[in-house]
Amino acid sequence: MKTRIKEYRTKLNLTQDQLAKLVDVRRETIIYLEQGKYNPSLELAYKVSKTLKTKIEEIFIFDEN
Repeated sequence: MKTRIKEYRTKLNLTQDQLAKLVDVRRETIIYLEQGKYNPSLELAYKVSKTLKTKIEEIFIFDEN
C-alpha cells in the first residue's frame, strides 16, 4: 500500500512525532506507514486522515501489484 502521509503531514507542518501523538501511536508506526511497510487498521487510517484533514482514499492508495 502506498501512502501520501508525509505529503499531507508536511503541508500541515507536523513532525512524525506530533502526528503520532495526535493519533495515539508510536513515532515508529508513522515511519512504517510512510514507508508503506505497515497496513493500518481502519480505525488508525480514519484517525490519520481526520488529523491530516482529508479523506482516507486521498492518504492511502491500494497498490494491486
